[in-house]
Amino acid sequence: MKKASTPAPPVPPTPGTRAARAGRAARPSRLRTATGKPADPSTLAAAEHDSLEGVKERSAEGHRAAGRLPPTDGQHPTSRRSGATRRVDESLRDAPSTPITEDEKLLALPTGRGTPGDFTRTDTWRVMRIMGEFIEGFDTLAAVDKGVTIFGSARTGPDDPQYQAAEEVARLLAEAGFAVITGAGPGIMEAGNKGARTGGGHSVGCNIELPFEQGNNPYVDTLVNFRYFFVRKTMFVKYSVAFVIFPGGFGTLDELFEALTLIQTGKISQFPVILFGRHYWAGLVRWIQTRVLGEGKISPSDMDLILLTDDPREAVEAVVRAYDAQRARQRS
Repeated sequence: MKKASTPAPPVPPTPGTRAARAGRAARPSRLRTATGKPADPSTLAAAEHDSLEGVKERSAEGHRAAGRLPPTDGQHPTSRRSGATRRVDESLRDAPSTPITEDEKLLALPTGRGTPGDFTRTDTWRVMRIMGEFIEGFDTLAAVDKGVTIFGSARTGPDDPQYQAAEEVARLLAEAGFAVITGAGPGIMEAGNKGARTGGGHSVGCNIELPFEQGNNPYVDTLVNFRYFFVRKTMFVKYSVAFVIFPGGFGTLDELFEALTLIQTGKISQFPVILFGRHYWAGLVRWIQTRVLGEGKISPSDMDLILLTDDPREAVEAVVRAYDAQRARQRS
């Protein structure tokens, strides 16, 4: 009697085939956001929308706390008539249904749209625009050779102790001969510019184009408006000898880790990164020490790149000592 043949095992679908894609689509994803929501496109889209609205509201809250109408109300006294509140450089894009920033255009996926050969719609043309923005920043800030950048939340009001501490730090820096640089907005940025003016120093603001009108605070002496975040970040580092970082959000954290990375990789030296507000930063520092350092992702000496204080005079003294060390190193 003929033995029945054993059926061959099913061949798994090759990755990338229609069957494989259908299989992946049928399986529920276990990927979740930090709050436990399913990480599907609709969740991420909603989060992106709400996140932008949060940035807008925090900026408006900072202006209101200082006794001003936010620029989104259209009545802000120092609101700048540029940026994403109107169409910027029509030659670079089709008229959008909603405001779009230059950063968003630069980082967007290619669409294949546009007239072939239209040079003003190419990345090559945008490189020239980026070069122009660098030149404008360098030209405007060339006289700033002793600056300190102060970062922090835009929503912090004048009654907040952190606002008052930032104002005091800036005043002491100005009296010590340092220029104060901020992002030009409300909150801690406003406190820094206000303190610089109170101390008789140079108050600099580096504003950024956002999908809504952010507006600059009224205490800025020299204002530079940027379209590209990375150009603006270059200016913060290039024209600063230290960062003083007050409690803030993702933008503040971005600048913190940007500076630490530049120091760690030898791009800048004798550059103090001062975290003001021990209680606010304690959890982050503890996590870096126990998890990042504990798993060998950084060196023990990297922890010493972070300075912590609650005292404005201590912060300024650290800046002065580092600046003197920089100058001594240049002379040697």
